[in-house]
Amino acid sequence: MDAQQLKGHLDLLLLATLERGPRYGGQIIADVQASTGGYFSMREGTLYPALHRLEKQGFIHGKFQTLPRGGSPVKVYTLTPTGKTELTAQRDKYDRFTRAVRGVIGGPA
Repeated sequence: MDAQQLKGHLDLLLLATLERGPRYGGQIIADVQASTGGYFSMREGTLYPALHRLEKQGFIHGKFQTLPRGGSPVKVYTLTPTGKTELTAQRDKYDRFTRAVRGVIGGPA
């Protein structure tokens, strides 16, 4: 995994993961890893600052909940309506970026 690639697309990956439904940190890490075939392996030190930033921007909302399995409450994150709008904008931006790169390197658009 290239850390620079993850950094440049982290918000998009997190918002898209939360579009599937509420998740806590461990679930987000597992979902991103599974969805990318293990290409992106996120660490908590990368994840939580990004989640806090996205929450401060109003794109996600976190709420402490006790999970059905019990144990200590965990913060479960949900995509907000503003976050859905941001996700759409980021997807569009990513699509334009990949088309531009493909224009230079070739291959399917």
